[in-house]
Amino acid sequence: MADKDLSWKFAEDFVVESPQIAAARAHSLENGVDPVSPAAGAQIAVLAAATNASTVIEIGTGLGVSGLWVFAGAPGATLTSIDIELDYQQSAKRAFADAGVPANQARLIAGRALDVLPRMNEGSYDLVIVDGDPHSVIEYVEHGLRLARVGGTVVVPHALWKGRVSDPAVRDDTVAAFRSLLTEIAGSPAVLSSLSLAGDGLLQLTRVAE
Repeated sequence: MADKDLSWKFAEDFVVESPQIAAARAHSLENGVDPVSPAAGAQIAVLAAATNASTVIEIGTGLGVSGLWVFAGAPGATLTSIDIELDYQQSAKRAFADAGVPANQARLIAGRALDVLPRMNEGSYDLVIVDGDPHSVIEYVEHGLRLARVGGTVVVPHALWKGRVSDPAVRDDTVAAFRSLLTEIAGSPAVLSSLSLAGDGLLQLTRVAE
């Protein structure tokens, strides 16, 4: 294994997940849902804590792994989470309850994100997590930057899409969407951007301009 691969594995193994997050992760994998990695989740928790996030919106509830990481960093936050799969959200709701999250802090909206997002209030969120349909990632991020307050951060897990984005020989639609997003964001004066290797890439965009 290459040195960089060893370092990546060390960083992932460094994270100690709570029993509730570990259980939600196992449940996700059993259902074929790819949750954020431990290192990506820990980074989300750090961002939530560092910004003292009180309002968070998430595109892609999954079975609650990323939401639990949000509450690990910002236990008093209110999370709005959108997913088209109602069954997944029911599992996430149970995972939040098992972790002691008050029901009124998790607002789960079942629906197509591109239908729901235009109804959300502009500039109202401290943290936005984009982890939905990868084919729509550019549109999701555009909405996310609209919803984030100035100084708020949009986080995009899986931004290197299973290591495929960095391989010039791979040119499928999903990879093309992530490459386009990264190219557009890199030169934008409206955000500060950082691309971490946590998980299979964690893109972080902090809004600095109107």
